[in-house]
Amino acid sequence: MQVNPSIFKAYDIRGIYPTELNEEVAYLIGRAFVTFLGADTVIVGRDMRTSGPALFDAVTRGIMDQGADVADIGMVSTDQYYFACTQLGLPGMMVTASHNPKQYNGFKMVRRMPYLLSGDEGIQDLRRLVEFEAFPTPTRRGERREYDFKEQFVQKVLSLIDVEAIKPLKVIVDTGNGMVGPILQAVYARLPIQLTGMYLEPDGTLPNHGLDPLMPENRAELQRRVKEEGADIGFAFDGDGDRFFAIDDRGEFISGDFLTAILGRYLLEKEPGAKILYDVRASWAVPDEVRAAGGIPLVERVGHAFIKRRMANEDAIFAGEVSGHYYFKAFAFADSGIIPSLYLLEMLSKRGVKMSELLSRLESRYFISGEINSRVSDVRAKLEEIAERYRDGKIERIDGVSVSYDTWHFNVRGSNTEPLIRLNLESIASRAEMEAKRDEVLAVIRS
Repeated sequence: MQVNPSIFKAYDIRGIYPTELNEEVAYLIGRAFVTFLGADTVIVGRDMRTSGPALFDAVTRGIMDQGADVADIGMVSTDQYYFACTQLGLPGMMVTASHNPKQYNGFKMVRRMPYLLSGDEGIQDLRRLVEFEAFPTPTRRGERREYDFKEQFVQKVLSLIDVEAIKPLKVIVDTGNGMVGPILQAVYARLPIQLTGMYLEPDGTLPNHGLDPLMPENRAELQRRVKEEGADIGFAFDGDGDRFFAIDDRGEFISGDFLTAILGRYLLEKEPGAKILYDVRASWAVPDEVRAAGGIPLVERVGHAFIKRRMANEDAIFAGEVSGHYYFKAFAFADSGIIPSLYLLEMLSKRGVKMSELLSRLESRYFISGEINSRVSDVRAKLEEIAERYRDGKIERIDGVSVSYDTWHFNVRGSNTEPLIRLNLESIASRAEMEAKRDEVLAVIRS
């Protein structure tokens, strides 16, 4: 079948419904998934997108027509889906487009937790199977059974913290009409916190704002309300609940690398000497804080398929990405939005400090640019130009090009989906140096 090859991404399948990804394609992807993995049973869940029911029905029909049973876990967050895959020890397909706009949908696919299908390992194989419709004739038609892991999930995530230690903190949570609202309410109902919820009802029409809290306009109302209402902290989640973001008591957005550094240091108190992963874009605050707490910092390329695999291979206890993904050994090396929120509540309760106090020490030493995107005509050529221009620095190519000097460093890498170069730069000398070097590197990128 003629199918748009661009929907087969580095970490998942994703496209606009119904022009790029429709029921016919979803049906064939279901058959291809069973064929590629030789699966007997496949877990399938979905998020709240309006195209979700149609794509869910199509992909499950494909799975069953190819001879495998379907374990239907219904409408869930992605961390609930990972939990189900772990509990049953089965492969899975989650119908979601994560934080993408509402016209998108797609599939996140588990081979067996914590290993996912990625572009290098499985996703392009599925594309070829779909294009040639190269499916063996099944000996039977699969059946569908419903499963509900909600209560087990709630117990699991609460088991990771000391619930008795939680104080009645004032917390404002914005789930943006994504998938986290219902499960978050079930978890937080067992904590003595003062919860104010924003847009907790899943609604695929997204009547209030977009699903990506990294976009300032999607978190602006939460930041304002945290400050105006005197909350201790604010939490935001992306559409499918595998990414997490925090707003401090000043109403300031906390960068993913600073949150990784703070959570990493805290988790090392529980497991001294452990390994912690971070991605190539991160502030030096992460390895510095991990080492200071007696841990072992390990750098890895960006992307959940790579992080989960490396964590499992290294037996690391925690990993954080600048983009808001946080992974936990205690959760099958998977990412979850709910779990980091619980650790922050436990930490603030036990330490009796404000979030802004924990951040001020990092903010006074590490000056970060945040991620800056630039459109270029030839990503690969531009990366080589940058590597040549900064060849007097220490150059690494774990993911894109990373360059380090004594007081500043940066990473440039291409987008997986668009002709963009993403820049993350930091100085430990001063904000002025960060801004000067940021502008200098941007001038090279945009020349």
